[in-house]
Amino acid sequence: MLLPSTAACCDAWVKFSQTLTSNLLLNAKFPPVILRLAEPEQRLDTCIEFTVRGYPHPKLRWFYKQREILQNEYIRTDMDFYQDYLEGCLTFQNPTHINNGNYTLEASNPLGTVTKTVYGHFLMAPDDNDPPSDSGRPEEDTFGVSIAVGLAGFACVVLLLVFVLINKYGRRSKFGMKGPVAVISGEEDSASPLHHVNHGIITPCTLDAGPDAVVIGMTRIPVVENPQYFRHGHNCNKPATLVQHIKRRDIILKRELGEGAFGKVFLAECYNLSPTKDKMLVAVKTLKDPNLSARKDFQREAELLTNLQHDHIVKFYGVCVDGDPLIMVFEYMKHGDLNKFLRAHGPDAMILVDGQPLQSNGELGLSQMLHIATQISSGMVYLASQHFVHRDLATRNCLVGNGLLVKIGDFGMSRDIYSSDYYRVGGHTMLPVRWMPPESIMYRKFSTESDVWSFGVILWEIFTYGKQPWFQLGNNEVIECITQGRVLERPRICPKEVYDIMLGCWQREPQQRLNIKDMQKVLFAMGKATPVYLDILG
Repeated sequence: MLLPSTAACCDAWVKFSQTLTSNLLLNAKFPPVILRLAEPEQRLDTCIEFTVRGYPHPKLRWFYKQREILQNEYIRTDMDFYQDYLEGCLTFQNPTHINNGNYTLEASNPLGTVTKTVYGHFLMAPDDNDPPSDSGRPEEDTFGVSIAVGLAGFACVVLLLVFVLINKYGRRSKFGMKGPVAVISGEEDSASPLHHVNHGIITPCTLDAGPDAVVIGMTRIPVVENPQYFRHGHNCNKPATLVQHIKRRDIILKRELGEGAFGKVFLAECYNLSPTKDKMLVAVKTLKDPNLSARKDFQREAELLTNLQHDHIVKFYGVCVDGDPLIMVFEYMKHGDLNKFLRAHGPDAMILVDGQPLQSNGELGLSQMLHIATQISSGMVYLASQHFVHRDLATRNCLVGNGLLVKIGDFGMSRDIYSSDYYRVGGHTMLPVRWMPPESIMYRKFSTESDVWSFGVILWEIFTYGKQPWFQLGNNEVIECITQGRVLERPRICPKEVYDIMLGCWQREPQQRLNIKDMQKVLFAMGKATPVYLDILG
């Protein structure tokens, strides 16, 4: 009788100890610490980001020029609460030079108080020699200021018109590019000639459209950007995007499909998504680290994807934001990414793919290859019509469904699963240089024409059953080859007519590359002459 009784006592003590430990951890209190107070980037940021730890949650107060900031519609604190920290922004509505100055954050709870100061520099003052004054300008100076502002504005307009005329009739880049070209900001973008020109002309005129702006020709246009797609046009008359919200209880996870830097992708069942089906299979993309910046990117990406509706773009259903993790819901494509599919239906299909032997149901023939290429080109025509530049077109970012249905889509996993396809630049930028044209590699310029170059590489991938372009070379050697004008050789089974299309995509001058609409028509006509057999999918 003694042994069971002793065991029971030990068991009870262990449970009591665990409970005590968890309670101690849960109720641990500590004074506030300001982990981060970010200085806003001049002319780009409209908020001062902060992260504060402390338990109980600290009370926050802001001070500007020794006076407490009373929040209103022009300046307010936006923040999210977590278990033992706060994260957010002191947000300004259209800040000007009047808002320049020192901002002090005070965080306090019953255990202590801490302060930290950061300088906010939002816009240059009209006269750089005069620091912003606490009080308004004297009334007698108003007329003079109005004249000065008017003259400055007129000078800006004249300079802008002169530069536009030079740009239109006299300027030609190293690659012979004319017309609007989107310049993507990045760690090495200062090498772009256009980037330098804009510092000289646009900055004094303050043609600013906020943090989500890119340079197109000579104007800054608000755009939505995400890691997959880049929009370089904008329809000012377009109504606000309504993103569909899906309840968490309607999503049942089944198994993991992959993992990227953002989080994981799962196969799931989703209820109440379709009026004709009780439930349907979907792919859900989760957000691993829901900090304030990631949440903003998540919202932008959801709005962007909601506007992309086409038979050959992976369908986006909506988001789930009631709790963490944040979730995006996409249609499920049964056969996975196109690169893996090509290797599984090629002459080397019995080799290991991700550690698993793949048994082929038959090699892809010419008709199936043309069918795949035609569908991708159709999706590209749509993206171009919507003024979107993908920037990462490759077979790894296309998905395959039943009946050899192929769609363009990217869950953001490819940078991890296909890490050898990317070239790391600086800290974290990953560039798919094997799919990029010279102007994108050297000047980080992306356009519909750079997507056309990538499509030529996709054709090469299709006709080599998913081989890596320039597989025999390292990334630095690839960059050297592309910038010196070398191109990929014709695949063994590729017809001359298809290789001619590839060569048309790889013209050095962007404006000389084939038009994506014309390519789609040619590929469709070639495919029509050869009936498509879908029995390879079994």
